[in-house]
Amino acid sequence: MSGICRPRLTEERKQWRKDHPFGFYAKPAKAADGSMNLMEWEVGIPGKQDTPWEGGLFKLVMNFPEDYPSKPPKCKFTPPLFHPNVYPSGTVCLSILDEEKSWKPAITIKQILLGIQDLMNDPNVNDPAQSDAYTMFKNDKVAYEKRIKQQARENIPK
Repeated sequence: MSGICRPRLTEERKQWRKDHPFGFYAKPAKAADGSMNLMEWEVGIPGKQDTPWEGGLFKLVMNFPEDYPSKPPKCKFTPPLFHPNVYPSGTVCLSILDEEKSWKPAITIKQILLGIQDLMNDPNVNDPAQSDAYTMFKNDKVAYEKRIKQQARENIPK
């Protein structure tokens, strides 16, 4: 195990609590015994204003590998989103989360979540992960936006 994983996550948590974007939340999950599990975070990303995503708060789980930050976390929407760059399992397909592409150990949790929020309304059509969402996005933007607005309504915070 990398000796920097937990100290880095502890520092990230401290920074997040000091300063995070409006409407977002990110916190370590609770383990079965009630203790804090730094290796798994529960996250909420708000839909951007003036987009079909507006009003929704979309939940993710971030799982950090033992060799974080050398390797990126896995980010998974729960429930899975209808989106060209989200696998049917809910896993996010984003270059900064891929160690073969753009991942760098200096990337913070805040940068990851802002990157996912940007991706939500601006899909990368060159890297589709979900064929139905990709096809609808490419061929029928009106139907796609209607589906996204419905998804936002289903994810309004309670």
